[in-house]
Amino acid sequence: MTINKNDFIEIEFTGKISNTDEIFDTNIKADAEKAELDIKNIKPFVLSAGHKMLPDGFDEDIVGKELEKNYTVDIKPEKAFGKRNPQMVRMIPTKHFHEQKINPERGMQLSLDGQLVKILSSDKGRTLVDFNNPLAGKEVTYTYKINKVVTNQKEKIDALQDFLFRRIFDFDINEKTVTFKVEKQFEPFVKMFAPKFKEILDLEIDLEIIESTTQSQ
Repeated sequence: MTINKNDFIEIEFTGKISNTDEIFDTNIKADAEKAELDIKNIKPFVLSAGHKMLPDGFDEDIVGKELEKNYTVDIKPEKAFGKRNPQMVRMIPTKHFHEQKINPERGMQLSLDGQLVKILSSDKGRTLVDFNNPLAGKEVTYTYKINKVVTNQKEKIDALQDFLFRRIFDFDINEKTVTFKVEKQFEPFVKMFAPKFKEILDLEIDLEIIESTTQSQ
């Protein structure tokens, strides 16, 4: 059996910077431990092939592959994490960091306004910050194996909402509509991804607003 676009699959993979042993991402426990990566709840990833739930070059490589075989794909920066953009290297007043009780030092990686950045240089007045993805401009290599094709509708919906929402909401399905049970503050966030659910699963999104929730993160 070969994988087609739109198929939901369960996949195990490890991503490295090409021509090195540096692992930057994996959902294989042994590889995560080897690389000393702090990845919680590590498990195979369920995705829909051809819908950019992985870097473009990786996503494209999956189509046409077979189950339970080991594959390797080398990906150029343009189809991995993009080329480096010099305009995304900016000078920021050092006091901005001090106000957040951060002492910026060269080489430091940190979250700034919700974005991972790297400090290139810093003095008392100004700090040079790189807002490019840390993997921008790098060729990467993925090794992977497709474990199975996922056919259960609930598994598909859970996989898609985990990818889009970063959390799992309870839901009901009625023909071509999935009704998520969410707190009021999540309403606009869930509605924002309605087109993706329609595109990938051909399901309309409806909402049932609830007072409280025990949804898993």
